[in-house]
Amino acid sequence: MASILIVDDNPANLKLLAFLLTSHGHSVRTASDGDRALAAVAAEKPALILMDLQLPGADGLTITRQLKADPATRDILVVAVTAFAMKGDEERALAAGCDAYVTKPIDTRGLPVLVEALLKRASGSGA
Repeated sequence: MASILIVDDNPANLKLLAFLLTSHGHSVRTASDGDRALAAVAAEKPALILMDLQLPGADGLTITRQLKADPATRDILVVAVTAFAMKGDEERALAAGCDAYVTKPIDTRGLPVLVEALLKRASGSGA
């Protein structure tokens, strides 16, 4: 399956998401802030990142913009994840380069389906 990076500053969220995606056969790494996320991407480029928008230091949208601006990382799929969904957040996430947007609490049935659909679409487009 795919290599996935989960970026979230909440240890319980990291644990849940990691368990959920490894149980669906994915290789999962985690990062608790933007700097660690960038270091993890530099060490091993994932196919997809679940990016919490509310992070200490640089927020998830800032990190996503950095990744999408770099030709070496712009093809990484990024799914914005937030617990504090406000009007216009999805539009801001998509404008920053996110490929999808999900809210917490995580739909444990729907998220793996979304991840598979994104990965399949990306592999089908030659990315």
